[in-house]
Parts: sequence; C-alpha cells; structure tokens
Amino acid sequence: MTLRIVVAEDNLLVREGIVRLLSSAADLDVARACPDYDAVLAAIDEEAPDVLLTDIKMPPTSTDEGIRLARQLRASHPKMGVVVVSQYSETDHVLGLFEDGCDRRAYLLKERLHDRAVLLSAIRSVAAGASSVDPKVIDVLVFARSGRPNSQLAELTAREREVLAEIAQGKSNTAIAEELFLTRRSVEKHVNSIFLKLGLGSAEDVSKRVKAALIFLAETDQRVRT
Repeated sequence: MTLRIVVAEDNLLVREGIVRLLSSAADLDVARACPDYDAVLAAIDEEAPDVLLTDIKMPPTSTDEGIRLARQLRASHPKMGVVVVSQYSETDHVLGLFEDGCDRRAYLLKERLHDRAVLLSAIRSVAAGASSVDPKVIDVLVFARSGRPNSQLAELTAREREVLAEIAQGKSNTAIAEELFLTRRSVEKHVNSIFLKLGLGSAEDVSKRVKAALIFLAETDQRVRT
C-alpha cells in the first residue's frame, strides 16, 4: 500500500530535501509540500494524506504550529499519522504532542532527517497506528527531569505493565478495561499504583499519563523503531 504524505516545512532547501528523500521510497507518495500553516490545512483537506510530516515552527507565528496541527488532527482526522520534527527537544512541545495519546504520533529531532531509515520508519510506524520518539528526546524528558538514571518498571506487577503498555498507546481507562477484560475501577487502581511507583504521584507540571507512557517507551522494545 502506498502512503500519501503531506510535508510542512517553511525552509525551502530543507523542504525540497525531505521531498527528494521521501520520493525515493517506493511505498511513499508526497502529495504536497507546504511552507506555512494555512497551506497545510488546505493540503490536508484536498489531498487526504495518511501522514503529515511537519516542522513545529512555521508561518504565520513560527511558534508551535506543528503541535497545534497535531492536536487539531487528533479530533478531525483521528486515523492520520503525524511526524513532528524539531531542531530542539523542547519539553513543552513534546508533552503537547503526546498529551492526547501516543498512538499515530512521532517526534524526531531534525538531525535525524539525514538518516533515511529512521525517517521512513517513523512515518510507517505512525501510519500503522504506533508511536515513535527520538531517544535523545526521551533522555531529556525522563532522565533529566526525574533525576533517576535507572528504570522503575521493575517495580510494576505484570498486570500494571500491561496497563501501562495500553496507556502508552494513548488509550483511555475505559478502552483499557475493555481490552484487558477488567472493570474501569480496577484499571483506575492500577493506574494510580503505576503513577506512585514511577514517582509521578505528586507530579503537577506534566501530564502523568504522558510521562508514564514515555518512561515505558524508553525502557521497552515497543518504544521506537529507529
């Protein structure tokens, strides 16, 4: 199956380089390449792509257009994958991207764009419903902020790990209950226990579910295919 891609990048040279790289893949079709937010919205409506590959900052404000696009598409086009690329691993942007769930979302640093295999893997992952996070980004979010160099997943029970794996896919407590044949109340108890064991019981500055998901993705084979 050929995947249709819309590219959003305001820098002409970078945009053309990305288009050439993606066009060399037999299973990818670059439907359109756009320089700004409004052009991207129009392209999505007209081209119905499977995946949006977007920079974070672009006109008109050059602040967080890529993150806003991802959030908007979560509601309007829930099956569309989004790969966000950025020059920096900015905490607010990363957490903002995964705030509504990790499924069909990827965050890569721009330094990865030269690695064709990494970029193509991220695109194919989000198209298939999975997630992808640059390992350097995970290091910043998990290890630098928590100050704990070792994984705490070993403290979780087998059932808690199953629940956390579902959280990492962006599922709600209700969806987790249905998937694991549990009551919603049981899921809530497991989730609260997971937060406590991961040291997130009193976390107020970040989404607990997002950070728990990132810890899981960082420490398991399911995290990222890069």
